[in-house]
Amino acid sequence: MDLSGRGARQGLGRTGERLAALQLEQSGYTILERNFRCRYGEIDLVAEHEADLVFIEVKTRRGMSHGLPEEAVNYRKQQKIIQVSQYYLFQHDYALRDWRVDVVAVQLSVTGHLEAIRIYQHAFTE
Repeated sequence: MDLSGRGARQGLGRTGERLAALQLEQSGYTILERNFRCRYGEIDLVAEHEADLVFIEVKTRRGMSHGLPEEAVNYRKQQKIIQVSQYYLFQHDYALRDWRVDVVAVQLSVTGHLEAIRIYQHAFTE
């Protein structure tokens, strides 16, 4: 069985999203939706924090061989997240709502133990 394939990555992603959601809730976020999907892509988490609607991209890495998790949120990924966020705002009639995009980086050891969770508020803008 190939543990480096898509199934293993999806499992790692789900683990990261679960850990991120717990940390966000402890930090005062209210999770509204998980894995919002539309024709433009997916948002890992949608939450409220203070007065903002927050679209959250979670990146999880095991070990350091591929760099830090947050480094995977490149310009192309940012544009995709903004597009999906705008679609969500339109679909839910939130056009006038303040919103932002946060990135949560979940760093696991090679053996899968949690090493760090970093929350980047206002990670990027349109």
